[in-house]
Amino acid sequence: SFTVEALTAHSNIKLLAEQARQTGAKMAVTADPNRYKELKDALSGSNVSAAAGSEAVEEAAAASADFVMAGIVGAAGLGPTMAAVKRGAIVGLANKECLVCAGELMLSEVARAGATLLPVDSEHNAIFQVFDFEREASVARIILTASGGPFRSVDLKHIRKATPEQAVSHPNWDMGAKISVDSATMMNKGLEMIEAFHLFPVSAAQIDVLVHPQSVIHSMVEYIDGSVLAQLGTPDMRTPIAYSLAWPERISTPSAKLDLAEMATLTFEKPDLQRFPCLRLAQEALNDGAAAAIVLNAANEVAVRGFLDK
Repeated sequence: SFTVEALTAHSNIKLLAEQARQTGAKMAVTADPNRYKELKDALSGSNVSAAAGSEAVEEAAAASADFVMAGIVGAAGLGPTMAAVKRGAIVGLANKECLVCAGELMLSEVARAGATLLPVDSEHNAIFQVFDFEREASVARIILTASGGPFRSVDLKHIRKATPEQAVSHPNWDMGAKISVDSATMMNKGLEMIEAFHLFPVSAAQIDVLVHPQSVIHSMVEYIDGSVLAQLGTPDMRTPIAYSLAWPERISTPSAKLDLAEMATLTFEKPDLQRFPCLRLAQEALNDGAAAAIVLNAANEVAVRGFLDK
């Protein structure tokens, strides 16, 4: 169903070359300008062209493709995502920092260029599926669910001594290191609150977070009549990715189907802001507006990098 125009990566040249060959991509790009020869050599004998550097990544995003999956982690994803938006592409947004750092700017460009922004994060994708955009006034609030990560019930004194290995060991999701650390601190959920504020026509006061350890209910929308609509599924990112790729249709995926009888119990709890102060900081940044979210995100990216580097 799809022809791959370009694949980009940061520095995993081996995997980038393998996937470019596997998908028959026309171009493969590494963000690291020093890895160009390595990538070109890895693609030798194929029909895939090679490029390197941040400008080349943006050029790939600006290439003539109907759909762009924006999956670069952190503020580094802002330039390429904006390049795709400015030419009016359908953009599957799997990067939350774009809207955290430049929400108003990006959405104004989306409107100007006639682009389509489809949320890929499981929580925002869930809300997108059950939000009544034609009757916005009927929405009372949106509820982002959170697993609570690996430290949900760990003694607070042990969290201070946590290692990167413990922080990236997520109980439900297999994610990259940076996102896993954000999940462990619940900064991830804080950034998602800010992203949701830009994606959906709700006020900051209409966005709540609920800890749901099983990660089966991916998020909910509550309506003024008391109805609550939820999107459920196994914790597998292939489902929201497939929804975005096929939108407005649906395609089959190899994801395991949800068996509620086997699951038996779903539990919920309020987030502990003493245990997860990052969530409180994000709420404050959302309420403050202006540059607060940019400062929050930058501080977090530096702090996470320092933690992962020990």
